[in-house]
Amino acid sequence: MKDTGLVLEGGGMRGIYTAGVLEVFMEQDLYVPYVIGVSAGACFGASYLSRQKGRNRKVNIDYVTHPKYLSLQNYVKHRQLFGMDFIFDEIPNSLVPFDYDTFYKGAEEFVITATDCKTGLPVYYNKLDYGNEMLTVIRASSSLPFIAPIVEYKGKQLLDGGITDSVPIKKAEEDGNKRNIVVLTREESYLKKKSNISWVLNKTYRKYPKLIEAILTRYKMYNDTIEHIKEQEKKGKVFVIRPSSALKVGRIERNQQKLEELYSIGMEDAKKEFNRLEEWLKTTN
Repeated sequence: MKDTGLVLEGGGMRGIYTAGVLEVFMEQDLYVPYVIGVSAGACFGASYLSRQKGRNRKVNIDYVTHPKYLSLQNYVKHRQLFGMDFIFDEIPNSLVPFDYDTFYKGAEEFVITATDCKTGLPVYYNKLDYGNEMLTVIRASSSLPFIAPIVEYKGKQLLDGGITDSVPIKKAEEDGNKRNIVVLTREESYLKKKSNISWVLNKTYRKYPKLIEAILTRYKMYNDTIEHIKEQEKKGKVFVIRPSSALKVGRIERNQQKLEELYSIGMEDAKKEFNRLEEWLKTTN
């Protein structure tokens, strides 16, 4: 699998689909040497590389109804809908321990994508960059505008990586990966539409005009990226795993039954595609 990458889209709770896909990869002992993730994709990618089967499901389905995980109570008390301290500290360090030893001993590179609020550009952090602060960077990558605070890290103000690079396929290519597996959290026909929220953005992020510009043009960046992925897929340089049907789960979802169904769809889609993926991987060497 030389020069092969795994690119994981974000999408909030829609990322449970990706968790299902990665569970099958772990069951089949498939570990890709280069992994790059955004937001939820980075969260699930970390547990994939720590080889912890079932952990993504436990953290994000079993705990989703916990008031500290996702609730209006969080927003009222802390101005964040998702309980970021709970998700990125209490859970991994106490309730559902993250296997740091296995993660850091692994030979795989793991790149996390975030957005620099001042420049309005994506920033990428690899293992050498973040060292033992990996969870801090994933937290930044997962901090959605309006519902999570800006994360300060190494002199930068960071937010959700999906704002500026929703599916970082081009970064994976720039890093030398000639072929990439891409896991998307939207069905094939999906294209992002332009949104008119400039007045809210100007009120909330007036100190960051480049960030506002990036959010307003995100739809174009996303659609251009999807077009690039489709072109590379036709050339045989990309293998895409995407939801086989339109999702009934939104970015913010607390219904455990819906999340369980989406997780199962991710597993089923990965199992259906796995033989074809194995054959494709044989041509990458």
